[in-house]
Order: sequence, then C-alpha cells, then structure tokens
Amino acid sequence: MSGDAEPGAPALPSVRPSPRQVAWTGFRVTGSIAALVALYYAVPLDHSSGPVAVTFLVIGLAAFVVLVAFQVGLIIRSPLPALRAAEALSTSIPLFLLLFAGTYVALASLSPASFGRHLSHTDGLYFTVTVFSTVGFGDITPKSQAARLVVTGQMITDLIVLGLAVKVIFGAVRHSHRRRGTRGPGPLG
Repeated sequence: MSGDAEPGAPALPSVRPSPRQVAWTGFRVTGSIAALVALYYAVPLDHSSGPVAVTFLVIGLAAFVVLVAFQVGLIIRSPLPALRAAEALSTSIPLFLLLFAGTYVALASLSPASFGRHLSHTDGLYFTVTVFSTVGFGDITPKSQAARLVVTGQMITDLIVLGLAVKVIFGAVRHSHRRRGTRGPGPLG
C-alpha cells in the first residue's frame, strides 16, 4: 500500500507515459507555442490605442487564469498528471510572457518616451523575458510612469505565477496521485 493511498484502498500501480505519449505531448506543446508566437508577431500591436492595450492585457490575464484553472482540472483527471502538468506549464508561461510583450510593444508605440527606444515585437518579447527571469540587462528600460507601472505589475504577477500557479499545478499532480492511490513515478508520470 502506498503512503499516499487512502486507508483500506488498494494501491494502484504507477502509470508511466509511453514514448509515444511523451512525443505527442511535446508535439502539442510545440504547436501551441508556435501558434502563440505566430499570433503575437501577426497582430499589429504597434498600431493600437491605450485603452486597447490595457484591455488586451486585462482580458489576456483573465484568460491566463481561466486556462490555468482548466488545466488544473485536466491534471486532476489525467492518468498521467505530471505529463499533463508539464504541458500546462509549457503552454501557460509563454502565453503569460506574450501578453506582457504585446503590452510593451503597444505602449512603446503609443508613447515613444515610454521606453529608452522603440520596441519591435522581438524587443518586447526580449524585454519581457529579461524582466521575468530577473536578469534585467538594462539595455531596454521603462522611462514613463505608465511603462514603469506595467513593468512593476509584471514583476508582481511574475512572483504570483512562479509561486502560486506552479504550486497549484503541482498540487493538482499530488492530488491526482493521492486520488488514484499511487505515488508519483517521477517527473513525467
């Protein structure tokens, strides 16, 4: 009997993903990220208005929360919760980063003084990743109060995403294993 199983419940064997399941998950993740990045580069963010940029970010963050909640449900019901969790993180984090990148591109377009220079789509993505990773090379810096507020908002939500969302997703994996009466077989099961 597993230490995580309910008393009196037989321990179920751990389910390991097959190479085909891992490959299929990798394919879905790659396709999802490619679609998100293609959409990011296709949308003319440098031609939007201030209210559109703010609305884009707020609706995008709400969609991110809904996506994570939906993925938690999938993780709990999945026979391979850790693999599903890896997929959830691999698609949610890029969406989160692209939301802020798009906001920075729109903000820089609306007010050229928002950042030290004009931001292309690539510059916006690069800046977002440097803020998320806390590297902050200093080559792109927010100059206006609005830009600094959005960057501060990203820093705060980065901490929430890194702390809370990751904890919730891995908590769903543990919950799924306990519900099934199995121990997690490792990072992919």
